[in-house]
Amino acid sequence: MSGQGAVDRILLALLDGVGSGVIQLDRRGRIVAANDTARDLLRRGDGLADRGGFLYARAAADNAGLQRLLARALPPCGGRGAGGSMLVRCAPGSPRLVLRVNPLGESERAFPAQRVGALVLVVDPGRRARIDPALVAAALGLTPSESEVSALLGEGKSVRDIAVATGRQESTIRWHMKHIFNKLGISRQAELVRLVQSLAGVPAPRE
Repeated sequence: MSGQGAVDRILLALLDGVGSGVIQLDRRGRIVAANDTARDLLRRGDGLADRGGFLYARAAADNAGLQRLLARALPPCGGRGAGGSMLVRCAPGSPRLVLRVNPLGESERAFPAQRVGALVLVVDPGRRARIDPALVAAALGLTPSESEVSALLGEGKSVRDIAVATGRQESTIRWHMKHIFNKLGISRQAELVRLVQSLAGVPAPRE
């Protein structure tokens, strides 16, 4: 890996910690790199998408606005860019993404990523932090299946959502929940959710 590539990876790893999607664009508007949050958004294609290496909004009206923002941030012939913000529609019932485009000047591009002409910052108000089942298992003494159910509950999933996601019956999920409650000495789902959410952001145990 080149020294510049290593710097880019370190930058993106640091930006992952802020919980926002970060997309790096070169001077032509092509996607150079993205942190994990942004890659997940683009992979889902809900609101934003990667089309042939370029950033697009799924809704036509939003995409027209996004392309205008990108054109202002990345003017031709190396002109000085201007930043801007917008909201991007997602699936019905989901909050809109908040998007900010920040052009980088010559001095900023010199470090840490010479190829980058602009940063696109994306905040998903509906995004919940993923909770590692291995961490739940280690912290609460649960089985792998119980930990998976607990982690998904902590992420805001319903019993039906969990049944669909894991390929199990709802009755099976409720059976696991009953055992979890008995093990932890609790009686309500809300107590379990609060307990699991308190583990969010705690480093996962190393093997």
